[in-house]
Amino acid sequence: MKAMTGKRGNMRWFMVLAVVSMVGGLWWWITLPRGIDARSFASAYAEPLPPQRPARVYHLGHSLVGRDMPEMVAQLMGPGYGYASQLGWGASLAQHWRGEVPGMAEENASAAFAPAHQAVASGDYGAVILTEMVEIRDAIRYHAAADHLALWSAKARAANPATRLYLYETWHRLDDPEGWLDRLAADLPRHWEGDLLRPAMAQPGVGVVHVIPAGQVLAALVPQIEAGRLPGLARREDLFARTADGAVDPIHLNDLGAYVVALTHYAVLTGESPLGLPHALLRADGSPATAPDARAARIMQQVVWQVVTGYAATGVARQAGL
Repeated sequence: MKAMTGKRGNMRWFMVLAVVSMVGGLWWWITLPRGIDARSFASAYAEPLPPQRPARVYHLGHSLVGRDMPEMVAQLMGPGYGYASQLGWGASLAQHWRGEVPGMAEENASAAFAPAHQAVASGDYGAVILTEMVEIRDAIRYHAAADHLALWSAKARAANPATRLYLYETWHRLDDPEGWLDRLAADLPRHWEGDLLRPAMAQPGVGVVHVIPAGQVLAALVPQIEAGRLPGLARREDLFARTADGAVDPIHLNDLGAYVVALTHYAVLTGESPLGLPHALLRADGSPATAPDARAARIMQQVVWQVVTGYAATGVARQAGL
């Protein structure tokens, strides 16, 4: 009899847990910001931005920004360009907003550091680039990603209405069980647009936030690499860093990957083709970065330009023949 009573008690407990879980999931779904509709979203990007080289750019993010990639962008931009940043260990936009940034001291021990709230409120930057944490699904579900994209955007817009705002589309782990390329394709409309941009742009004072589509560039480049078209590269892992024991780092890029992402930033920020840009650059510490073969660099530049001009949310005008 006691055993039966115990079993019934356990069943009731499991039923309570199930109901609580369902209610919690339903509440999370109900409270998601809905955002502007698909037609309004598309019309926001109907007119490309006039090409314009920003004199100063601010990067807010984490290790997928890093120190080397912004320095590569600066070298591609040339004299007269400057940048600043605030980084953290996997930091979300919410953590930056609250000032609760893991790795704050360690990641910002550089001349590029400028405190985020002060920098964004200064109005001194021609472009502000906002980077959400990965896993992007966790950012959306647990860190109110769309709300904080809106908060940072509205703050920058209030300080300087002429500042151009960008969301840096990153990527997920190479070993993602859903498939790395499959998720890059699905996540753009599902998460970056549907769960971040559309809800954020529906909020007051935000306006249009454009996109730096680094994930899409990598997705377009990898098939070229794996088809053997880029000398010196054979597989997607060749764009990624190695750990101390020689294993592939499944999320952080090496110098070659950073170069591709720097090209993407250059093309979006300026509206200019990256074809013919230098491919032998320096890291942030002044040491020579590993450079791609000249033929590989040209294909990287071509792929970047095709992706950037083929996606309206970059704000870059589509080129004839592409």
